[in-house]
Amino acid sequence: MDYLLISAKLVIGIVFLLVIIRLLGRKELAEMTPFDIVYLLIFGGILEESIYDEKISILMLIFSLILFGLLVFIIEKFAEKSDKARIALMGTPDYIIKDGKLNIKEMGRNMLEMEQLRIMLRQQGIFSLREVKDLVIEPGGSVSVNTFAKYKSVTVGDLKIDKAEEDPSVLLIDGGFLKEDMLKLVGKDKQWLHDQLSEMGYHDIDHILYCEWSETEGFYINTCDDTIDAGGRE
Repeated sequence: MDYLLISAKLVIGIVFLLVIIRLLGRKELAEMTPFDIVYLLIFGGILEESIYDEKISILMLIFSLILFGLLVFIIEKFAEKSDKARIALMGTPDYIIKDGKLNIKEMGRNMLEMEQLRIMLRQQGIFSLREVKDLVIEPGGSVSVNTFAKYKSVTVGDLKIDKAEEDPSVLLIDGGFLKEDMLKLVGKDKQWLHDQLSEMGYHDIDHILYCEWSETEGFYINTCDDTIDAGGRE
């Protein structure tokens, strides 16, 4: 097979790989969802089969990669606009521990044993389960931990100061799209959210760029007018 043809296919593959990575966004490996990894595996398979097969011309390779790139782009955009599609494709955070209580069902669903859980905690610098208030496994497999207040850095237990426990915040609106799964997680519904936002003067969810809420801290909201591009806060 012509070495020049192999080289040309390889260069084209690298260029399209960079395009695909840009479509997936700037993510560290730990932040990639299972679907992101599937994209890259499929891409690698297409490129591997094409490079050494003389029957596949450069034009055929380019067509395949362009089609693949368009499919990735369409799926990503669809997942952004559809809450159900996002959950199906990207997954959701799983609360393994909430308010200091283990969720055995979620541990089983994530094929997680107790010693594996302890390893995760040690990697976070936590050596006892008693310190953990909330532990979440993110869609990409990374772990987020919220410790009880008295175990946080510069512990209030040492300072003998009473401090209320902090509840983790949940993202309720992302880019104008309501995240119904997060509302369900905190035991709220759409009507409650609409009522709360209306009381604060936010009547159009489409105009809300970011909305998080916690039981202890309440709401934190950014609208489209609060962006740097719009001349808002930096």
